[in-house]
Formats: sequence, structure tokens, C-alpha cells
Amino acid sequence: MDVTKILTELREEREQLEEAIISLERLARGRGKRRGRPPSWLNEAKKRGRPPGSKNKTTAQAKAQAS
Repeated sequence: MDVTKILTELREEREQLEEAIISLERLARGRGKRRGRPPSWLNEAKKRGRPPGSKNKTTAQAKAQAS
């Protein structure tokens, strides 16, 4: 077991981790509130109300389904 070799590998791994942390911090800092219109697919996902196909049925349709 070579302790010096293990130490050098751990130091290299620590440097890589520090670089990854720094780049993630930069990404997190750079994200501000978006401006402008959201994409249409996002707008569709946020629609509220009843899902399609669950509209109020007329009395004739209700009677037909009950039979």
C-alpha cells in the first residue's frame, strides 16, 4: 500500500470536485428570472380546469349513457 500514491490521487480528485462545485455555483448564480413569453408547451401544461373530455353532458347524453 503506497500512501503517497493514495494521497496524490485524493488531491487530484479533490481538485476535480472543487472545479465541479465552482462551475455549479456559477450556473446557479447566473439563473435569474426569465423574461418574455413562456413556450407554448409549458403554457399547455399549466392550464387549469377540467381535463378534456370531462365537459358537462347534456341530458340526452346522460340518459343515453345511463341506459
